[in-house]
Amino acid sequence: MANVRPFHALRPPKDRVREVASPPYDVMNTAQARALAAGNPDSFLHVSRPEIDLPEGVDEHSDEVYARGHQNLLAMVERGLLVRDEEALLYIYAQRMGEHRQVGVVGCASVADYLENRIKKHEKTRPDKEDDRTQHIATLAAHDEPVFLTYTQNDAVDAFVNAATEALPSYDFVTADAVQHQLWALDRDASLTLSALFSHQVGDLYVADGHHRSAAAARVHQQRQGDGGEHDVFLAVVFPHDQMMILAYNRAVKDRQGRSPEQLLAALRERLDVVSSDSPMPQASGEFGVYTGGKWYRATAMPGSFDASDPVAALDCSICQQQILAPIFGIEDPRRDTSISFVGGILGPAELERRVDSGDASIAFYLFPTQMAQVMAVSDAGLSMPPKSTWFEPKLRSGLFVHTF
Repeated sequence: MANVRPFHALRPPKDRVREVASPPYDVMNTAQARALAAGNPDSFLHVSRPEIDLPEGVDEHSDEVYARGHQNLLAMVERGLLVRDEEALLYIYAQRMGEHRQVGVVGCASVADYLENRIKKHEKTRPDKEDDRTQHIATLAAHDEPVFLTYTQNDAVDAFVNAATEALPSYDFVTADAVQHQLWALDRDASLTLSALFSHQVGDLYVADGHHRSAAAARVHQQRQGDGGEHDVFLAVVFPHDQMMILAYNRAVKDRQGRSPEQLLAALRERLDVVSSDSPMPQASGEFGVYTGGKWYRATAMPGSFDASDPVAALDCSICQQQILAPIFGIEDPRRDTSISFVGGILGPAELERRVDSGDASIAFYLFPTQMAQVMAVSDAGLSMPPKSTWFEPKLRSGLFVHTF
């Protein structure tokens, strides 16, 4: 049984949504956030990245920063940039990027479901990031950015959502990255009907993106139990699994031994089948695009060199770690090793070429994207994926809806 609860959203008026909506907090650093929000006092980045309103060099994890985020949220409400819906509702949120379209339901997921593993995870959280989100949410007294959840596609839910999106949307705009965003606010009766459909038709939910936000929401609830606040839930957008798009999460490595491209390729050939290639992108699991010395190659794992029945060992990022990064480059802990950097697939092969050609890296690896079925299999097994296993696109826009408690 999946709990997706209607809520009293704070959201922008239709004529202000373009100025308010912003990319999520964790896809940029402070300098990038300052640049994005420059000249736009209405940007939701003033809430999600409040250090941009303080002097450069401020510790973004200081009490002053968290307090400024709360002040900025209150100010947006006072200025009419965020207006509370009078009724607790569910919303439909559609995104289109190129030919890809995904349509999700916006509501509140249950902290109890999260703690009892009815909302399943596939990543371990980092304590510092979890602490940051906990303090941020607690100080705001709000969930300002949604967790990205998925579920096994259901025909009844699909039919209801498809019918709802035949109406004119409340929001319809295109962001600078050429992604179209549409939002429909359901009425009270439709919201309760859709919530009931989830309860009766949908099983477990899965965290696609937002492990730190969901873990932080659970901590805030545990800290505040008994105060009467609505923090037993957290803000989420829930998509059917067959609409999810995962791009490659690629690797660039600076070789500590200073080996030449020929030497690096020779080391790879001791473990994998390596041939020249006209295409940077692998065509199947177990294949890797390799860029070094100004040329692309295709490296393929040998049959039987990994356990295909193990949901974690069979991941391409695991094969890369076990057969390439650790034995050839000595990268045992990719979370902390400074010789490796991770490049989201949205940047394409050109960014991998740039890093190698510039000397920032010696070699780059283009991975076959993790599949949604693999994410769910790892979650169902109660296991964790290696770091930087998935890059979901398009990203959810922030500032379209806020849940206060």
